[in-house]
Amino acid sequence: KSLPEESHLANNDNGKMAASLDKVNDAVTLMPQEPFPRGQNLNNGMQTIDKDAFTVNQREIEAHQANLQHLCRICGGSFKNDPGKRSHPVHGPVDDEMQALLKKKERRATSWPDLLNKVFKIDVREDMDTIHPTKFCHNCWSVIQRKFSNVPCEVYFPRKGTMEWHPHSTSCDVCGTSSHGIKRKKQDPSPQGGKRLRIIAEHARKIKYARSQKQVNSKGIMKKITNCKKIHLSTKMLTVDYPVDFVKSISCQICEHILADPVETTCKHLFCRLCILKCLKIIGSYCPSCRYPCFPTDLVNPVRSFLSILNTLAVRCPVKDCHEEVTLGKYSHHLSSHKDKKE
Repeated sequence: KSLPEESHLANNDNGKMAASLDKVNDAVTLMPQEPFPRGQNLNNGMQTIDKDAFTVNQREIEAHQANLQHLCRICGGSFKNDPGKRSHPVHGPVDDEMQALLKKKERRATSWPDLLNKVFKIDVREDMDTIHPTKFCHNCWSVIQRKFSNVPCEVYFPRKGTMEWHPHSTSCDVCGTSSHGIKRKKQDPSPQGGKRLRIIAEHARKIKYARSQKQVNSKGIMKKITNCKKIHLSTKMLTVDYPVDFVKSISCQICEHILADPVETTCKHLFCRLCILKCLKIIGSYCPSCRYPCFPTDLVNPVRSFLSILNTLAVRCPVKDCHEEVTLGKYSHHLSSHKDKKE
């Protein structure tokens, strides 16, 4: 091509580009000039939604925490099921009744967290108020009491183990069952034995009951013979709640009081001297415990170490308005001082 033609084509291209740039500028001028305020409105809307969600979650957590106040920390039961609606704080000192029982048992635990850890093996020191209840029911209190006392009854605990607590969630068991306590899984009834086994068990129970009644009757007869209630101390006068086997070892096997002037038979049984002599005179020359032949000349004093242990036992004075605790060895001297005061 010649030079004039090339310059003419270049001018046409420049004209087309200028026209396209003018169209773009016109489009820009036609577009809205306030994009930022629209974004600010969106952010404000998101913030209001977040605030609403936060307030809803806060209300749910507060309601969850309020429901926890009606549940037991240990078993998960509701305080509303108790007619007296009795409850005890998880944290804090032990009440007076439990403190007296622990003192009798020679235990040093003075706070509820220590006792709960010993009985139920749970540590409540790291509990959070938003997750864990702050009280436990009177039924669990009774479990602790029976644990440290010699009450001959079955300890009832409503669950196999202690309750596990979790933070509030959409499927929260606490908020759905707070009024009745958290439900437990139903246990299948145990299968009953055959008819023959039931008959054998019933027959064995009748034989055992008849033998126990004979022993009770014979003990009752011997107690009537001795009639030493006014002169011998009861084992209930001991200041410390000793184990049952130890109490039996220091008590007469006839009157069941604390041994007074104890004597030992050839079959190694211990009795009060007055009680055994009366029984040998009236019932016959045999041991009241094992029916082994026994005569008054066979009675000997126990070993000195046993007598020293017996004399160091502390008992409460049975005299009215006297709450003094004295050792068994000094009891006769203390009792004579009361007689001197009366005279």
